[in-house]
Amino acid sequence: MQSENRIFDDFAKFVNGAAGTLAGMAREGESAARERVREMVGGLDFVSRDEFEVVKAMAVAARDEADELKARLEALEARLAGSTTPPAAAEPLAGDSIG
Repeated sequence: MQSENRIFDDFAKFVNGAAGTLAGMAREGESAARERVREMVGGLDFVSRDEFEVVKAMAVAARDEADELKARLEALEARLAGSTTPPAAAEPLAGDSIG
């Protein structure tokens, strides 16, 4: 009876040791995988959050400026359309013959 307990004790120690070893291998594998992913991502051309926010602000400013310029252009076109003679047809260019 004593020998059976000793076999079970030895088997339990073996299983505990194997579980500890497997857990250590899993942690080491996870660490290595994280490092590889970090290296791969580091090699890509990602931008930082600060750089992204700066470019986003520049895009918003450019869009606002484009909207302002569009409104000014529409106002100028409306003024030209409201005049009696278009500027291009008001006076003949030099070298143009009439008739």
